[in-house]
Amino acid sequence: MGERFAGSQAATRAVRAACAVAPPAAALAHIGPAASWLPGPRRRWLPGLAGRGSPCHVALTFDDGPDPVSTPRFLDALDALGVRATFFVLGENVVRHPAQAREVVARGHELAVHGWTHDRPWLPAPARDARALARAAEVVADVSGRWPYWYRPPYGILTSGRWAAARRTGLRPVLWTAWGRDWTREATAASVRATVAADLRGGGTVLLHDAGHASAPGSRRAALGALPGIVADCRTARLTVGPLAEHGVAGAPPSRP
Repeated sequence: MGERFAGSQAATRAVRAACAVAPPAAALAHIGPAASWLPGPRRRWLPGLAGRGSPCHVALTFDDGPDPVSTPRFLDALDALGVRATFFVLGENVVRHPAQAREVVARGHELAVHGWTHDRPWLPAPARDARALARAAEVVADVSGRWPYWYRPPYGILTSGRWAAARRTGLRPVLWTAWGRDWTREATAASVRATVAADLRGGGTVLLHDAGHASAPGSRRAALGALPGIVADCRTARLTVGPLAEHGVAGAPPSRP
């Protein structure tokens, strides 16, 4: 309920902001696709965008990195659990911390694109969106040795311009089916685990954060502390955990080396 309410509030603010500087029709055409952020419609009508995959598998994903302090702790925790994941990285962070991005790949994880910066695209800027997304994909390809496949925009806001930019860049948008609300000041390991568990199903995609661009200070500790319990919950339910590359999302390649 809270997620749906917050999503509708965000969509309303987006339309108002866009309408302030653009004709209403153009503003709605720009921001309308962002309604896919709402979890109910997305899960029901856009399962591929929601990250629905094999019913025996859960995709584990992280946003906002790489970060030279927090990301290595997540990599160590994932090694200890014997789990691989997909890391949606920001282009500007990859440029600042290329060694850390390479370490993500060296540890067997998948790199995907989260954008160049962690911004909210309320105003139409298709040319800027196209340049920024292509630039982010290029720096990810430079450090990983292969062109990325997945794209998740900051805040899950998919405008028409970002949809078009993703298509031109050869990226597939994917959001999530469960998240931990691990960016909040009140987040704890227990709360993150419980929030994920509430929506955890076979075939789902879990969203957590290994770095904190739009997060309360120290909130990454909550996600890190929740990881063992989340993986244990999946294994108790006889679900394997891994990256999106192994998730079997409809229309995606069966696997990527």
